[in-house]
Amino acid sequence: MKLIWILIAGVILSSCGGMNKILKNPDPQYKLRKAEQYFVKKKYSGAQQLYEDIMPYFKAGKEFEDIYYKYAYCAWYQDDYMNAENLFKSYLEIFPNSLRAEEVDYMRAFCFYKQSPKAELDQTNTIKAMGMMQTFINTHPGSARNKEANEIMDICRAKMEVKEYKSAKLYYDVGQFRAAGVAFTSLLNGYPESIKADEYKLMIIKSYFRFAEMSVEEKKPERYEQVITECNEFTDRFPESKLRKEAEYFLNLSQTNIKNLSNEQIKTPA
Repeated sequence: MKLIWILIAGVILSSCGGMNKILKNPDPQYKLRKAEQYFVKKKYSGAQQLYEDIMPYFKAGKEFEDIYYKYAYCAWYQDDYMNAENLFKSYLEIFPNSLRAEEVDYMRAFCFYKQSPKAELDQTNTIKAMGMMQTFINTHPGSARNKEANEIMDICRAKMEVKEYKSAKLYYDVGQFRAAGVAFTSLLNGYPESIKADEYKLMIIKSYFRFAEMSVEEKKPERYEQVITECNEFTDRFPESKLRKEAEYFLNLSQTNIKNLSNEQIKTPA
């Protein structure tokens, strides 16, 4: 076991020593050749160091665009998407008329998508990815990459929908029924074509029913009326839904509750 660690340490030291030797070489053309070799061999960390070192030497030369292009991809291939996005952006600013501009523009948007976290977390990068992909499509209407850009936007929308659903459901689960009703309404309005649209509408009904149920007596009739309105909208909008019977259950229950409340008021002496 000790021998294995000695060998590993030797390899690491040898590798570092080789890189240091290259960096100390005064010939920028030699370093460029070495950087290209590292890049081809997918040793992106080494290539990145060398490209960064030689950039000042080639800034005014014809090689600079290719160096910068590969330098940006070194960050990408190392999953450093934040840095890669900045480098792709800078590339477009430095070489706006490059033949690679469309590709790099797409990659910049793709960096935001790669930084998009799971649905429970902050979705700033997801929103940015959607905006950047839409801008790419608008800027490059004939691009072969637009199909993939649209697919990525659909994935992002689905993630945003899941996040909003979980937020609305949390309101419901902790007993904040009015807030749940508002949140599910916003969710349905935001994703009207969702395959879960009828489920969202039913949750609106349930939320407002529970809100009415827990209200003070004088507020209950008008709040059950709101439930009835939501139930009727459900039937009109989703006549074939498998959840229709459940919506009708809350409709009938709300109508019954209003009738009972009205009878109680009649019986109560002035």
